[in-house]
Amino acid sequence: MKEVKIEVYHKEEKVTTTLYVEQLTENKFRMTDNDFCNPKLTLGTEFETKINEENKHEITKISKESEYITRRFGLTPNYKESDYRMLGEELTKRGGFWQVDLGSIATVNIPKGFEFDIDQVIKDLDLKLVEITD
Repeated sequence: MKEVKIEVYHKEEKVTTTLYVEQLTENKFRMTDNDFCNPKLTLGTEFETKINEENKHEITKISKESEYITRRFGLTPNYKESDYRMLGEELTKRGGFWQVDLGSIATVNIPKGFEFDIDQVIKDLDLKLVEITD
């Protein structure tokens, strides 16, 4: 599968974001990471688009939800990225995904059946993460 870059216009937010996605058909794509602006577009989500008058993609339908459990956390400035990297590496080794946007917002994609309780791991590592909910 080939990764391509597309520009997606979000009508609700009135913003355009650039996404790197796998192109499945002419107008169907699969997310390869998480869209910072649209919490529905997470790793593995498949969606269909149409091209609008500005030649940007607009999502017409989410055809397949992500199979990952996605959570977002605010990172506190008193920790270095290396403090979080251990959690990210463990997640990645077991088929998950970890992404940091704007230097302070971590998005984690947890595979279903993940062998660790993420909340317990965060507590054990004494990470002061604040969960961001919609």
